[in-house]
Amino acid sequence: MNKIAQLLQNNKKQILESWMQNQLADASLRDDLISNEELRRQSDELISGLARATSSGNMDNIYTPEYEPVVEILSDISITRARQGFSPRETGMYVLSLKQAISTVLEEKYSEQPEVLYKELITTHKLLDNLSMVTFDTFIKGREEVILRQTDEINEISTPVIRVWEGILALPIIGTLDSARTQIVMENLLEEIVNTGSSIAILDISGVPAVDSLVAQHLIKTVSATRLMGAECIISGIRAEIAQTIVHLGIDLSNIKTKASLASALQLAFSMRSVEVRKINKNTGFSLTR
Repeated sequence: MNKIAQLLQNNKKQILESWMQNQLADASLRDDLISNEELRRQSDELISGLARATSSGNMDNIYTPEYEPVVEILSDISITRARQGFSPRETGMYVLSLKQAISTVLEEKYSEQPEVLYKELITTHKLLDNLSMVTFDTFIKGREEVILRQTDEINEISTPVIRVWEGILALPIIGTLDSARTQIVMENLLEEIVNTGSSIAILDISGVPAVDSLVAQHLIKTVSATRLMGAECIISGIRAEIAQTIVHLGIDLSNIKTKASLASALQLAFSMRSVEVRKINKNTGFSLTR
């Protein structure tokens, strides 16, 4: 058994206490996200797993069967912390503070054997640096999962299909319209057309900052899909600069009904549905009749 494995097994309690002190002394420790008891449990579990892995004599390659439990422990901790809102630095310091704790015990044990101390410190630092890279890689993957999930949730929220009147749907689009979001828009709109039996859908692009050829193609695809469902589509929110861009790009929207504002599009939809908007008086507002 090598010296590091012996150290981890024979001095586990001392290393754990030193490691806990290092972590608790860190001003950036998020005790609002993890309790001291949970932190101690995770730390104890990792030291035990590391002691078993190093007892094999392998101190260089962490991608071997004996290190699988250690990598799994670190991966679980990193994923959990990414989801809880820890920063990359806070997660990385978890392993790096263990390096400091083991180094302190090594210095005490081999203070009179500088050559042995140097060799063991180099070996320990290399091992823990490799493990810290696993922590960073897994944390980044966990954070990416969180971002992708939040993006999907935001896209769902930012593409609401509103039933403004019997047979009339409106879908206000805010932000950039890319391929992924176009797919969500089409799915939500087509699903609502089926559910409500609506015959008119209004796509309002007042909140789209710019329209290029790609965005225009996405809109045309959405209109085509809507027509295949037996509904007519009106595009509203065509501002002057958007109209100029569409003309400049040579995009043909002549077979699509377009309006400058949502109000104008709604008025057109009412006329297509044979619904009359009639003003009664300024106190009682408007009346809609067929």
